[in-house]
Amino acid sequence: QTVVTLNELNLPLESFWNGSDGSGSFVSSGVTFFNEYNAVWQSWSGFAYSNKSDSITPGYDNQYSAITGKGFGGSGNYAVSYIFSSSRVRLSVPDSVPGLYITNSTYAYMAMKYGDAISKKFGGATGNDPDYFRLLISGFKASGDSVGTVISYLADFRDTDPAKDYLVKTWKWVDLKPLGEIQELRFRLESSDVGTYGINTPTYFCFDNLTLKKAITSSAS
Repeated sequence: QTVVTLNELNLPLESFWNGSDGSGSFVSSGVTFFNEYNAVWQSWSGFAYSNKSDSITPGYDNQYSAITGKGFGGSGNYAVSYIFSSSRVRLSVPDSVPGLYITNSTYAYMAMKYGDAISKKFGGATGNDPDYFRLLISGFKASGDSVGTVISYLADFRDTDPAKDYLVKTWKWVDLKPLGEIQELRFRLESSDVGTYGINTPTYFCFDNLTLKKAITSSAS
């Protein structure tokens, strides 16, 4: 197996890479993570990587932190995705993917837990609103054909029993074996909190330890 930890990517402590170098991607263990950076607006989408540990501060200025404050197992680096339409990663060769770990960004977690100027507090004033925030992971073959989608919830307040409501704040394993052999993964987010301009919940999530069945050593093109 290959476990894509991102830990070989050099970063100063409490920092991040967001594509400002214009490269359009980064590679870890033969997996390419795509990124789009707009130099005019100094904005980005797709994937970044980070080792920031701020699990307390709400708001956009803390967009590169995971709510866990660290990577899976206490490691340094982890991936952060800001999804505009979809984010994607590409394997160097077709492979089956046992799974990966996901968690909320601090930015999204705090927006859902407490609400902010744009996002609602999940559950609403009574705690009974059936809110949700979920990640859709779709697999694609080298031909571009879709092979299916796995859905995993980053927040789920749909149960009639409020005691079962939850916001993900640890690293959560997502089983991707049902997708079979693929060459690309694409990620989308859906939320119950939608306004005139789309999703109000900050469309961020973090992931780590993407696990591949094969031992991958070459870089994706």
